Amino acid sequence: MRTVRETSAGGVIYRDEQGQIQIALIRVRKRWGLPKGHVENGERIEQTAVREVREETGLQGKVEKKLGSISYTYRTKRKSGEPIRISKRVYFFLLKYLAGDVQGHDHEVDEARWFLIEEAIDTLAFATEKRMVRRALSILNLRLRQASRPAIGGVLEK
Repeated sequence: MRTVRETSAGGVIYRDEQGQIQIALIRVRKRWGLPKGHVENGERIEQTAVREVREETGLQGKVEKKLGSISYTYRTKRKSGEPIRISKRVYFFLLKYLAGDVQGHDHEVDEARWFLIEEAIDTLAFATEKRMVRRALSILNLRLRQASRPAIGGVLEK
């Protein structure tokens, strides 16, 4: 079986809503996940992350930090019926919300919604994506400690 390598990028887009951290998730075929998609020719992975978050959530964000990557493989078939193995690496970034509305997501997504960060971790379908959100939460809490502001879970105290 032939193996095809693919690269994608996506993000954890967050906002501070009345002292609480929220992130946007997408639902595709009954599974909640992080927005992500293929890197296009000539595109940097950070650009892909911003574009895919915008397309899949309707939200514009600014990259703040690389969170890491996940890798997985799956089998599928080409249109010709030929079975192939896809070996995929997805790079994730922490994005700060700038503008937009989750109702503006594209047709590939069934729903986009803001979640409290702890609720998002419980809602995500895949452990690898939960790990990316936990990293985002750790980064945000570290920033709070450095600014001498206490953090409780995903809650920001002002």
